[in-house]
Amino acid sequence: MSFYLHGLGVAAPDHVLNRADAIELARRVACETDKQQRLVEVLHRRSGVEERRTCVPYTEAFRWEGDPNGPTIAERTDWYETHAAPLAIRSTQAALADSGIAPAEVTHLVTVSCTGFEAPGVDLALIHELGFSPDTQRVNVGFMGCHGAINGLRVAGGLAAAEPDATVLLVATELCSIHYCFHWDNERVAGNALFADGSGAVIGRSTPPPDSAAKPWRLAATGSRVLPHTQELITWRVRNHGFEMGLSAELPGVIEETLGDWLPAWLERHGVAMNDVRSWAIHPGGPRIVSACRTALGLDESATAASLAVLSEYGNMSSATALFVMRRLRDEGAAAPCVALGFGPGVVAEAALWV
Repeated sequence: MSFYLHGLGVAAPDHVLNRADAIELARRVACETDKQQRLVEVLHRRSGVEERRTCVPYTEAFRWEGDPNGPTIAERTDWYETHAAPLAIRSTQAALADSGIAPAEVTHLVTVSCTGFEAPGVDLALIHELGFSPDTQRVNVGFMGCHGAINGLRVAGGLAAAEPDATVLLVATELCSIHYCFHWDNERVAGNALFADGSGAVIGRSTPPPDSAAKPWRLAATGSRVLPHTQELITWRVRNHGFEMGLSAELPGVIEETLGDWLPAWLERHGVAMNDVRSWAIHPGGPRIVSACRTALGLDESATAASLAVLSEYGNMSSATALFVMRRLRDEGAAAPCVALGFGPGVVAEAALWV
């Protein structure tokens, strides 16, 4: 696979939800007993999230205080239709600026999202608003969950390999906050403490950037592994009052038991030993998931510092999060080989190897 990273950009909404306000929100709209009031504070303090960004002010949720269902799917989709495209435009502009590539040079566009649907959607908004060619070829990677950006990278790499003159843009945009749960559910209130909104964009070509001061990152391979007997550990389903997340407390233990059996061998098949990896862009699904990856792979705490910093400052933005971690690693001067890693419904582990 020959897909060189030319530019990387991220964007988050302007509305900030800090931990104290998140606890207040959960107590007012999701808690029914004193015990739940106490538990929700514990959940938020263990989430690793200090603050996050949301597409609408968190106080908007108080309109549904006392209604255990919250907004309808139509109302939540209205927020997606209003806010997803502008956020995607911002991350794309950042990636284009980082790359020095003009919008008219983009030949292929890969969009990723699991938090909303609209047609015409984010892809057409990018083409119209940023001046892409009307001949831009589009692919949408939908409803794949937190590892969606890695699936998108697989597509981008394939497009660049098939058409060596292509300039491929990948944009992952998620508005997780619009699916906030308005009643007590053990798994979903854990999601309430983690999820947030954000967008990340990557632009690349089959050839390296000209005059690059540092060694360019090249996508060498992507890999996928379905973890056995885990179908109900992560679920994401469309219902009348939003998309419902199921996130089992068993997941970190399963990752800790199984990841080490697959990932090192997969890296070896691509000529990279575990000791050769210089940086890790692990999707921070939560502190316990990051810790499970660290234990399974024998990593020290410094290997996951960027992941946990993104979690603390932005929360879990589903598919966009891995690109935020990559952006931080590159800003810090991290070296390749770099492994991006995420988990989604299935449970499926997805990995991308940059060299």
